[in-house]
Amino acid sequence: MSRTTIRLLVILSTLSIVGVIVTQIYWVRKALAMRERQFNQQVHVSLQEVAEELARLNAVMLHNNPVEQLTSNYFLVNTNSMVDPGILEHYLKSSFVKHNIITDFEVGIYDCATNKMFYGVALSTRNERRMPTQTAHWLKSNKYPYYFGVRFSGQNNAVINDLKGWIWSSLLVLIAVVFFGYALFVILRQKQLTEVQRDFINNMTHELQTPIATIRIAADVLNTPAIKDQPERLKKYSEIIKEEALRLQTQVETVLNMAKAEKNKLPLNIEWLDVHQIISLLVTKYENNLSVQLKATEPYIHADRMHLTNAITNLLDNAFKYTPENPVIQLKTFNENGSLVVSVKDNGIGIAPEHRSKVFKKFYRVPTGNVHNVKGFGIGLSYVHQIAKAHHWKLQLDSEEGKGSEFKISIPLKK
Repeated sequence: MSRTTIRLLVILSTLSIVGVIVTQIYWVRKALAMRERQFNQQVHVSLQEVAEELARLNAVMLHNNPVEQLTSNYFLVNTNSMVDPGILEHYLKSSFVKHNIITDFEVGIYDCATNKMFYGVALSTRNERRMPTQTAHWLKSNKYPYYFGVRFSGQNNAVINDLKGWIWSSLLVLIAVVFFGYALFVILRQKQLTEVQRDFINNMTHELQTPIATIRIAADVLNTPAIKDQPERLKKYSEIIKEEALRLQTQVETVLNMAKAEKNKLPLNIEWLDVHQIISLLVTKYENNLSVQLKATEPYIHADRMHLTNAITNLLDNAFKYTPENPVIQLKTFNENGSLVVSVKDNGIGIAPEHRSKVFKKFYRVPTGNVHNVKGFGIGLSYVHQIAKAHHWKLQLDSEEGKGSEFKISIPLKK
């Protein structure tokens, strides 16, 4: 499957997921609004009947529209006469039950003499519960001298309870969407890992075959009878076999050490080391393109000699690999903030900002420029990162695309 197809699949899947979520949210909101309108209509009809019963009982004329909704859960009813609290409670509960309004509510009766709600009680059509309630903060009206108010304090919860089916179905849809998204992520991640693994195997096969082929050719030369009479040539090919065998051993050890580091089982043989001495020994194989500046006044640290040597070697090898023309590589040491800093700087192709946080990941190789033409497993910097992590060192990268990169290992000094 091509990258374009994968991108198209991801985009379409994302749009589908967003569409499902938006549609579900839209219908849930619409159902909530519809249920709320239905409830308000039922309350209006019920309170209208209560007002008519009270008007008939008190022999007064009723206003054409005695019910007024002041807020989403507060209704005011004009009565044109004083209201007996007991009778009002009876009429309200009977009318609410008749219209299937099964909920808790509060009632307050207005007293025009004191301009206050003089009576407040909490009732329910679910049971016979009856409790006093505060009505001092309820909204009042100057339109009518006699009225009562009804407030449904738990109406929002009641509407939500009525729509539990919708809400649960929405949650199930969201869960299904999340699982679908996660499955898509796992599939794409697995495909990426498969590609990385394939690239690694191809690189490793090539890298291992090169020294093996060289050793085979050198062995064939040494196997010829005439080589006995050419001591210089014999020595040369013997050295080639030795160098290629060491190179092969180093590559195998690097892969094995990475596997151990991933499992946090990287063995460390900590000892007291002179970093300058180690650097002086390993730079002998590099030629005039390497500038060494050992400025640290305190070069002694506790570390594993082999892994420290491998880390510096990997940084130097990377510097030369990614500096295709006129390499000027600088290897420096200096003391800073109670640490010994080992710096490797090159004037190569550099690393783009979007790749800097990924170069320390295993098998990652920057997909720009001529990078894919450079030999390697793609685990060199990951190995350096694992060594720094195992020693509790700080690894830092400063790079500018087209101008080069600088890697710094900060090693805390211990007395």
